[in-house]
Amino acid sequence: MVRDVFDAHSLSRLVGGMGIGHVRYPTAGSSHHAEAQPFYVNSPYGIVFAHNGNLINTAELLHFMDATAHRHINTNSDSELLLNIFADNLQKTGKFRINEEDIFNAIGHLTVQAKGAYACVAMLAGFGIIAFRDPNGIRPLGMASRKTATGGTDYLFASESVVADASGFTNWEDVKPGEAVIITRSSVSRRQVAKPAAFSPDIFEYVYFARPDSVLDGVSVYRSRMAMGDALADEVQRVLKEKGLSVDVVIPVPDTSRVAALNLAQKLKLPYREGFIKNRYVGRTFIMPGQQLRQKNVRKKLNAMALEFVDKNVLIVDDSIVRGTTSKEIIQMAKDVGAKKVIVASCAPPIRFSNVYGIDMPSRAELVAHNRDTEAVAKEIGADLVIFQKLDDLVSSVRQFNPSIPQFDCSVFTGEYVTGGVDEAYLQGLERLRADNVKEKTLVGGVSNIEGKGGRGMQGNSVNGAHVNGDLQPSVGDDGPTYGDDTVGLHNGWNLN
Repeated sequence: MVRDVFDAHSLSRLVGGMGIGHVRYPTAGSSHHAEAQPFYVNSPYGIVFAHNGNLINTAELLHFMDATAHRHINTNSDSELLLNIFADNLQKTGKFRINEEDIFNAIGHLTVQAKGAYACVAMLAGFGIIAFRDPNGIRPLGMASRKTATGGTDYLFASESVVADASGFTNWEDVKPGEAVIITRSSVSRRQVAKPAAFSPDIFEYVYFARPDSVLDGVSVYRSRMAMGDALADEVQRVLKEKGLSVDVVIPVPDTSRVAALNLAQKLKLPYREGFIKNRYVGRTFIMPGQQLRQKNVRKKLNAMALEFVDKNVLIVDDSIVRGTTSKEIIQMAKDVGAKKVIVASCAPPIRFSNVYGIDMPSRAELVAHNRDTEAVAKEIGADLVIFQKLDDLVSSVRQFNPSIPQFDCSVFTGEYVTGGVDEAYLQGLERLRADNVKEKTLVGGVSNIEGKGGRGMQGNSVNGAHVNGDLQPSVGDDGPTYGDDTVGLHNGWNLN
């Protein structure tokens, strides 16, 4: 937890007028301290760097680093690779002191070299703070400001607007896709440095990752989840009528699906009940490298209240279904306490494909909806019926709040990757890297064998930027982004094979 690392004593030793921080998601795999961000290079100029996302052309870039740039990469994190690309571009100027024009040019060249998703912040020693976003704007990044007591202005970059709210910053503004921002003690400069590309923010941010009180790319996460609930209500009503079924009560899986579940219940005029109660005293488990992954036990984290389930047809609303192992346990819990029928409604469509842009999802074979239709998914997780949100409804639920967004990255649902460059060989390599049998081992000495993790933690105020406020709350019950073997996190790892 950020609050445990940055206590009063450690904060008192951080002297200076600028800084960057990074919240690293502690899932299975390599958790070596060497891969913790921010990364640092002393040449040229002294650069500190933090990155959220994932590159898809790392093998090509690593070869360039070795053969052309002659820079050694110490870890398997593509964040360190991205930093060295940036550093190499700056070094090519050959200058004793660089200026803002040099930095904008270096980032512009980087956007041509690096393919994938990246929201980045960097600090140049004695110069200023820099932020930039990939040409498609897949991962979120924004900035805010606040007046100081002496009449100056503080600036902040963060993944989510809630960080600015909590720290007393206002005037939140998203960094645009392909845009770079440079903040020095005397000025703020912004420039579009990348060639125009289709703006495609990751829709899973709205489904699950972001805090509900955040606003990302002009869209209130809370409002979008309300709209998801309304749209899902229509689909639930249609399917229930088709199947000749009725529902007695709507129960959310805490916490992410609460907003959508409440709107769904109101629209269907059904009672909304908190049937699952979270144990607030079970903390996040940090699994060190080399330890055997512990099987997640939902019953330690959730308790089903029998009086809300006994002899009822229950509609359980979840934000998404990933592996299905959590859903299976939750459904069994409901049946154990007396539910007559258990129907599961998912705010997201079936997740059938890998994510290559920084979300650490399981391999396709491990996804419960991969190569299964809805009936087969229901059978696999033990539900009487599963109802998925339609993709068009999900997209419109988010897009209605900012029609200027032309499209979203929906690759986990469609298998279509907005950057291109993702073929079957790449996906198979990614799956080998992420496979559970690899994650359970500590592989030392082979940079290609250790998966790095990075980016924002789940359900948290995690940031790339300054004034970090990180109360990372484990989300229990929504299938995937929680503990142990059923984890869906954000990662910055790559496979040299």
